[in-house]
Amino acid sequence: MSVRATVLDAERRARAALTRVLEPGDERGGRWLRELGAVELLRRLSGPDGRGAVLTGVTAARLAGYRLRAAGAEPDRDLAAVDAVGGRFVCPGDGEWPSQLDDLGDARPVGLWVRGVPDLRLWALRSVAVVGARACTPYGAHMAGTLGAGLAERGWVVVSGAAFGVDGAAHRGALGAGGATLAVLACGVDVAYPRGHTELIGRIAEQGLVIGELPPAEHPTRSRFILRNRVIAALTRGTVVVEAEYRSGSLVTARSAQRLGRSTMGVPGPATSGLSAGVHELLRGEGVLVTDAAEVIELVGEMGDLAPARRGPVLPRDLLDPASARVLDALPRTGGMDGRDVARAAGTSTDEALGRLYELHSLGFVERESDGWRLTRVPTHNGDVRRGGT
Repeated sequence: MSVRATVLDAERRARAALTRVLEPGDERGGRWLRELGAVELLRRLSGPDGRGAVLTGVTAARLAGYRLRAAGAEPDRDLAAVDAVGGRFVCPGDGEWPSQLDDLGDARPVGLWVRGVPDLRLWALRSVAVVGARACTPYGAHMAGTLGAGLAERGWVVVSGAAFGVDGAAHRGALGAGGATLAVLACGVDVAYPRGHTELIGRIAEQGLVIGELPPAEHPTRSRFILRNRVIAALTRGTVVVEAEYRSGSLVTARSAQRLGRSTMGVPGPATSGLSAGVHELLRGEGVLVTDAAEVIELVGEMGDLAPARRGPVLPRDLLDPASARVLDALPRTGGMDGRDVARAAGTSTDEALGRLYELHSLGFVERESDGWRLTRVPTHNGDVRRGGT
């Protein structure tokens, strides 16, 4: 084994051990890691008590807590455990490391425990987060599933947290479309949480990727859920929020995305729904309103990935030139009118009005009635009822 390979292996083992010592998002620990390197930091935390004193910015009691955790770290056991479930440990410096996570500065993950075959870095390059309420409405579940499927069909990786509600719907939408999805957990990647999503998380691990900052067998806590959201925000090109109350973890993800310069989007809901109140507040700020996958991709995709223009159906009446439309509007909805009265109502000459009326007659909009004209009373060949072309 070369010296370089040995050094890399020592760095990996040290970082694996430190995932049991430092909580996700620990900026103090991240600063130590940046200044000292993983191997030296672990040595100082694991060595005789005197060595730990050179670590600055922490109380003796807090340092004792770090040292207690370091004493119990068994990186070889954890690396073997993740290998047993078909996983691996990815850390900065690896070719698979998503460099956009470095935008988190000292709060970036020490490393990521990963389950699944695909390359994490490549998948993250073209990914979108879809997050929202756990206790979502049927509307929220429908929109999340539709967005997940639409993004997956267009070749985008759908990232979420595997929670109940919007998260699960987004993952299922992507899987149902035969696309790619990635779950970011607030626990070990060998732990199915919530338990009700054991099957879903298993499917994601088989067809996509399951990642987390916590080592094998670690369980989630409230703070870990919140801190997990910064990884979702940093990993992806943008975050879409589907239903969220004012105090929602999904809004934490959105705010993290905004601070990192990522696109932040929201799906609107009823103004009377408390579950959409947080989304609407986001949209009143810097969030962008989206309603489908095409609009999401227009924001996060490459130049030219534009959503199609939105407009209602084109009716035969819309194709008339302005002069003919004025003559048609002059006719009453019921009964008939002679050419001279039509001309007066349309503000044109009698000859002009008659010419337009014969043109409208050939198009099926009007019909003759004795010496006058009236709107056609029967539907056209394509089913549009021609009452003034509306």
